[in-house]
Amino acid sequence: MEYYRQSVDSILKGLGADANGLSQSEVDKRLKEEGYNQIETKSEIHPFKIFIAQFKSFIIYILLFAVVFSLLIGEYVDSVIILLILLANALIGFFQELNAEKSLEALKKMTQITANVYRDGKMIKVDSKFLVPGDIIHLEAGDKVPADARIIEANRMKVEEAALTGESVPEMKNPDALTKETPLGDRKSMLYSSTTIVEGTGKAVVVRTGMKTEIGKITDLLKQTEDTQTPLQKRLDSFGKKLGYVIIVICAIVFFASFLKASLNSGLSKHAVIEIIFVAISLAVAAIPEGLPAVVTIALSIGVKRLLKKKALVKNLSSVETLGSCDVICTDKTGTLTKNEMTVKKAWTLGEEADIEGLGYKPEGKVSNKLDDRLYKVGMVCNNASLFEEKEQWKITGDPTEAALIVSAKKAGVDIKLKRKDEIPFDSTRKMMSVLVEENGKLVTYTKGAPDQILKQCETVLVNGKRERLTKELRQKILKQNEAYASDEMRVLAFAYKEITDPKQFTEEELVFTGMQAMIDPPRHDVIESIKVTKKAGIRVIMITGDYKATAVAIGKEIGIEGKVLAGDEVEKLSDEELREALKDNTNIFARVIPEHKQRIVNALQELKYTVAMTGDGVNDAPALKKADIGVAVGSGTEVAKEASDFILLDDSFTNIVNAIEEGRGIYDNIQKSIMLLLSGNIGEVLIIFLAVVFGANLPLTAILLLWINLITDGAPALAYSVDPYGKDIMMRKPKHHAEGILPKSKAILIGALGFVGSIIALVIFYLNGGRSEGAELVVAQTIIFNFVVLYEIILVFLIRGDYNVKFFSNKWLWAAVVFSLGIQAILMYTPLRGLFKIAALGWSHMLTLAYAGAAFYIFAVLYYFILHKRFKQRLPV
Repeated sequence: MEYYRQSVDSILKGLGADANGLSQSEVDKRLKEEGYNQIETKSEIHPFKIFIAQFKSFIIYILLFAVVFSLLIGEYVDSVIILLILLANALIGFFQELNAEKSLEALKKMTQITANVYRDGKMIKVDSKFLVPGDIIHLEAGDKVPADARIIEANRMKVEEAALTGESVPEMKNPDALTKETPLGDRKSMLYSSTTIVEGTGKAVVVRTGMKTEIGKITDLLKQTEDTQTPLQKRLDSFGKKLGYVIIVICAIVFFASFLKASLNSGLSKHAVIEIIFVAISLAVAAIPEGLPAVVTIALSIGVKRLLKKKALVKNLSSVETLGSCDVICTDKTGTLTKNEMTVKKAWTLGEEADIEGLGYKPEGKVSNKLDDRLYKVGMVCNNASLFEEKEQWKITGDPTEAALIVSAKKAGVDIKLKRKDEIPFDSTRKMMSVLVEENGKLVTYTKGAPDQILKQCETVLVNGKRERLTKELRQKILKQNEAYASDEMRVLAFAYKEITDPKQFTEEELVFTGMQAMIDPPRHDVIESIKVTKKAGIRVIMITGDYKATAVAIGKEIGIEGKVLAGDEVEKLSDEELREALKDNTNIFARVIPEHKQRIVNALQELKYTVAMTGDGVNDAPALKKADIGVAVGSGTEVAKEASDFILLDDSFTNIVNAIEEGRGIYDNIQKSIMLLLSGNIGEVLIIFLAVVFGANLPLTAILLLWINLITDGAPALAYSVDPYGKDIMMRKPKHHAEGILPKSKAILIGALGFVGSIIALVIFYLNGGRSEGAELVVAQTIIFNFVVLYEIILVFLIRGDYNVKFFSNKWLWAAVVFSLGIQAILMYTPLRGLFKIAALGWSHMLTLAYAGAAFYIFAVLYYFILHKRFKQRLPV
């Protein structure tokens, strides 16, 4: 039903309402029929579901299988330790995500909307969720519109609808029915839920509530968008599956090789079968990086805490990294790139122009030229906004455009208050506003409005402070200047006045033209630098706004977003393939778009294999926030946008998005370091056992020793990587390619090479130190290998960091982890605990052997890096 085209009387009749409001009994009845006036969002928090979700990983599935299998063959110590690690990992992730959900719920409670509504003839204040169709609501400047409503009365009512339409300039509203079908943003007789009254007062009858409102319709789009895995989740899952397949193949080869060997040598006994299974389990334990889930979760948790200090609330742990891997940011303009604050930049009278410095509402800034005070006086007096300072911040009430005129007047040294005797309000037909004031005992009309409309009402003009006849030539000069400002995408207002002797002469005719003021909605002070940083980081920034094309282009030019531009009607005509081609052709600005267009743009970018981050604050942003790989809502935005997002910026600053990207990249680097450490060590361990079995030798390492290495020697430094500082060049490199795995090929080859060399060195010293023997001599040989693997992995800890441009002594926790690993190794070897682990206390000759072996490994690593540095220009290790 098109309420904006119906008369107020017919709507009231149709809804069974009148100006006195509904009775409480009728409200209760309608609430049962219509339901609460609230948007259906995600169901309440289910802690159990959040906890279970922590186990959804292929690596964790493998570890759970290892737990069960270890229990079946009696390896209870191994199974208990692995299970404890999994539980610790799950609890960390559970509490982090639960806290994020609770923080979001707290934000919602802080932003509940109340409404002034007429019930039983009296105006009362109620929670907006209790509104029903037919309720009569009263609205004032500063109020949020609680439901879709048809205006009954309006007194200079202006509404800011940026949350719904994306347009930053408030719309003047009136109760007049429209005669034809009109786009949402131009329906002057309607108010829409979650928009804001910026000026005036009025009454309206509620026509739609809850999911039937325009917000509700957009929210429905979110239900059609499926949740997708983040790039980190995809990479870890893919990595886990590949690792699992490799483990299965290697274990199968070892199992069947051992099975065949036992069959040929001594036959298969129960003891022999258990021994073969034990070897396979040992290999699985060596291959699986048990500490990886915990390392990833802790690294992400630390990132979440860092981001919270930077005013970013993270709803999902794995989404932290995704910002670091994104290569496109689709951002709204109003309130994200710009301040949503109009600022006068130019003042002009015939023959003179002044530049006005400063941004925002702080009334400080240099005015380059002294112009006639009447130009500023008209803007200040013909005005319904107000400017005030609160807690060292300048704030406004009313229309931002009118507030900008007060600020420009104060900067020019004009500050005047005159008693208003009458007013002719602005309307969209006349495009003017006039007030009648008494000044120095005289009656004066002050008028402001669109330059072309003001000129039509002027017969004279001020030139150098003197009145002259407004000739055709002067008129053309004024219009030409207006066009020049408009071409720079500034909003221009013209000003005029006339002195009268009788209030009956208060009309908008025979005015004296004084000049013009041109203003902009300025970009945030730090956004220009932030855009520069994203360019260096190889991230493409695309502006998607509901504002006009020319305005979007001007803002883009000022902040550094370059490229072609498309308007919403042009997007509408493009096929999906044509839209993809337009994006390939450097189209980086989209103007006058609707929610469906935003989704299409994000979808097209994803089909072009981009990892897309979408920022926004309005209801119209929500579907695209949900569709994007990562959605970032600003804290002042709507609840629908917050619900659809992965991040919520508690401070509406684009710089915080850049900080989050840096944090995401740093977290990914640290996770990558941990994976490299864990895998390189595990590859060495697997090859040691695999080659020993293939060549018929004794086992160099037992399952319990392998588990100890993986949990303590690997685990502690890998966890310390979680707080490793980020490299200086982290925002000067391109994002990871979407097809790149958790480790790029060069790093995978590196850890493979290091693991292979480490295993060869280990087997050589195992062979030379009694590895072919039995009994005590074998135990000594196994202890030497046990300690070599520990030494080998400590060397790896520092070799790996060398490729990330991190200072050698910058992480005290990493050094503490290394000292801890060495200390606990000594305690294990030189106390009665060695009996539990079946190892021996080594002497000085054995230590010298370990030193030679460690030096040989380090020399190989440096030579390997040197060759890569020459060929691929990689960094040398520290």
